[in-house]
Amino acid sequence: MGEGGEKAERGKLPVNEQGNLMTATGDENLKDIFHTIRITETPAVINYGASWCRVCNQILPTFWELSKKFPKLSFVYADIDECPETTQNIRYTPTFHFYRDGERVDEMFGGGDERLHDRLWLHS
Repeated sequence: MGEGGEKAERGKLPVNEQGNLMTATGDENLKDIFHTIRITETPAVINYGASWCRVCNQILPTFWELSKKFPKLSFVYADIDECPETTQNIRYTPTFHFYRDGERVDEMFGGGDERLHDRLWLHS
């Protein structure tokens, strides 16, 4: 198995081959990610979740798999407990925000593998 392999540590996403998947490690890191999305105008999806949320944990493997199927999108996972300042307006987990040309253009609440796939296809 290569460096790191493809096994996820409990509660963390593994790195994918395309390099388009990241986990926000705190408020400052998430602010940097927002800044990058704005200035590069890269299409992106941010998955706001929580380690204690059953639905969030169920959709994380799908989120990781979909990051491989949509290599032109940036995928970000932000745990609301790790980024409390920047996620204070998130009221439901999971919440997905979709960005295009540096601006948020859509959001999706809740899980559903097919729903997420279809929304990603729409924004890719």
